Amino acid sequence: MALDAGLAGIVLLVGRILFGGILAFQGLNHFQNVGAMTGYAAAKGLPAPKFGVVASGVLLVAGGLAIVLGVFPTLAAGTVAVFLLASAVIFHDFWAVPEEQAQDEMIHFLKNVELAGGALFVLAISGEAWAYTVAVGL
Repeated sequence: MALDAGLAGIVLLVGRILFGGILAFQGLNHFQNVGAMTGYAAAKGLPAPKFGVVASGVLLVAGGLAIVLGVFPTLAAGTVAVFLLASAVIFHDFWAVPEEQAQDEMIHFLKNVELAGGALFVLAISGEAWAYTVAVGL
């Protein structure tokens, strides 16, 4: 199936907007809630928690927008997938928290794993020509 024309191109564009848009929105959330997220990151033992919150916000905004626009999609999708899997294990370790926190952490863990799966799908098709992109890549 060609991803650079017709209905497939439109569906891919809508999927990129939904997926990449959510990633970018989550990144903006890091900037809007720096204080609370820094406290959470510090409680999880992240060194330089404020820097980590800001850096991960930049990564999510840049990665999400790159997926939406089709700019360096291989780099964007690969970086986002690695980040999401690492943050799922490091920050949402539902197996290691008190029982009253386990459900919330499991929800966030599963969300990150689901989004990482989406990023891997994008990575798998990143070498194909996409419709409606800026078309800058490696």
